[in-house]
Amino acid sequence: MVWMQRPTLSAITELFKPITWFPPMWAFACGVVASGVPLDGRWQLVICGVLLAGPFVCATSQAVNDWFDRHVDAINEPQRPIPSGRMPGRWGLYLAIAWTLVSMLLASTLGAWGFAAAVLALVLAWAYSAPPVRLKENGWWGNAACGLSYEGLAWVTGAAVMAGGVMPAPPSLLLAGLYSAGAHGIMTLNDFKAVEGDRQMGVRSLPVQMGVQAAGRFACWSMAVPQVIVVLLLIGWGHPMHALAVLALLALQLVLMDHFLQDVTGRALLYSGFGVPLFVAGMMVSAFALRAGTGGAAA
Repeated sequence: MVWMQRPTLSAITELFKPITWFPPMWAFACGVVASGVPLDGRWQLVICGVLLAGPFVCATSQAVNDWFDRHVDAINEPQRPIPSGRMPGRWGLYLAIAWTLVSMLLASTLGAWGFAAAVLALVLAWAYSAPPVRLKENGWWGNAACGLSYEGLAWVTGAAVMAGGVMPAPPSLLLAGLYSAGAHGIMTLNDFKAVEGDRQMGVRSLPVQMGVQAAGRFACWSMAVPQVIVVLLLIGWGHPMHALAVLALLALQLVLMDHFLQDVTGRALLYSGFGVPLFVAGMMVSAFALRAGTGGAAA
């Protein structure tokens, strides 16, 4: 009987998509650095927070998304665990629910700030994929929710946890917001591989709404403009060398963006692999700038 079948460990691992865990883990680490708080005696908090951001909250979001996207994936990517049958019955849903509860349990060890942030991230994860909200039905809202959760919320949580649950200072919040805005473009890159299935299933991703070429240009602009603002802010805050480093990383991205725009659909994955690491490297450079000037210390 189907309900008695169990998924293999490899199918569960594939459902949780470890490759997607890096952005929120990295953003949490950026918040830790930006806080300016010494790591002495706080390693347990940092490790717990990084694990919560990646293998727990992010993994939960992937399981939730795959369950509610199983019909779209049957068109776009039938080899995935659920549409391929390697995740039998309703196991995808059961794992999503179980990992939500485990994530909340782990988050409770990070104090009120860490727990509240994790709950918000989990709410966004379910709202992104699950009806009746299903934010991903519209690329503007869905990508914004992912950018906020993966980058800004993770950054702010890392800084707040290190500061003992105190709200980070405005410079740290501002940088977290800018990199969240840039992540909207990163999320758009992920939509190019699913355009046909999205059209058939009524998912209004940006490539579906705008056309692939216009969506590609928008993704590039939405990643580049926040970084330009970051450069200007770092200069204004008295960190010219950090600003120069972020500018150099942006220049490399612009070269890759030009290559990407020549074949948006065919090169989206390539740009994600080489351009996005440059984007997140700039995040860490910015975090170290705040640490150097204690601009990210809690208010």
